[in-house]
Amino acid sequence: MAQKIKKGDTVQVISGKDKGKRGEVIQVLPKEEKLIVRGINVVKRHQRPTGQMRQGGIIEKEAPLYWSKVMLVCPSCDKATRVGFRVLEDGSKVRYCKKCGEIIDKK
Repeated sequence: MAQKIKKGDTVQVISGKDKGKRGEVIQVLPKEEKLIVRGINVVKRHQRPTGQMRQGGIIEKEAPLYWSKVMLVCPSCDKATRVGFRVLEDGSKVRYCKKCGEIIDKK
């Protein structure tokens, strides 16, 4: 399956405790069908000090969430949208917004 959401994209959560929030994708985990979004699904972890630099205590970090719970936000129309694919004249495959029809992958 072609990847519709990539690192650096802005996404909006459509279900769960963070419904309606937007954030930037930090990491995509395609084998697990999950992604990590900055500021979304923040959990607290008890961290033991390791080495000289790391400090122990309770830290907050983003946990992965399923990519079916988010939708890509179109940069041109600023709405959460479905993503389609087109092949351009030069043979490159790009993503486009299904609401406004604009190309998302701009070079």
